[in-house]
Amino acid sequence: MEPESEHLLDRVRNKDPEALAEFIEKNRARLTAFIERQLSDTLRRKVEADDILQETTVYAMRGLNEIDLNQRNLFSWLCQVAERRIIDAYRRFFGAQKRNAAREVPLGTPSRDAKPSLIELLINSTTTPSQAFSRNARELKLITAMNTLSEDQQEALRMRYVDGLPSKEIAKRLGKTDGSVRVMLTRSLKRLQSLLADEV
Repeated sequence: MEPESEHLLDRVRNKDPEALAEFIEKNRARLTAFIERQLSDTLRRKVEADDILQETTVYAMRGLNEIDLNQRNLFSWLCQVAERRIIDAYRRFFGAQKRNAAREVPLGTPSRDAKPSLIELLINSTTTPSQAFSRNARELKLITAMNTLSEDQQEALRMRYVDGLPSKEIAKRLGKTDGSVRVMLTRSLKRLQSLLADEV
């Protein structure tokens, strides 16, 4: 590493906000490329990578005094901050949308009776202590995967794992057979779990 770069990192570790801003500017292209890779086509129509980068910069500045960067890679930390901002963007743009105001439960937010969301339940059921560090990345991937499922698949998963309804009741509400709902739930879960199985 160049002496100038090491000096810049030392300044950031010593909580110098100007040094952090300089580091982000020097790495703008890398950070933007990282954000671009994380954005789904759906979210890309709502928000640009530069918007996420701007939010990342603001939150990184706020969190600089709280984070110990002596044992952490600065760029990796910024990527984690960016991931959280992307997750927030998903919740902001898609969590509030309701296909049916009477029954819809947003993907990334608790329902009105404060039950955990489907994403939270899936993350909790598949996250081990050794994987906790990557929780935000896993949540982002799950939200992205959920957006690829059909409305019926999403609704069936919500009713089964958030509302705790049996497959027969879900079938009745969706106008399907019990057997088809069971198959739908199994395939949907396998699709989501296969994504997490690729995580290290």
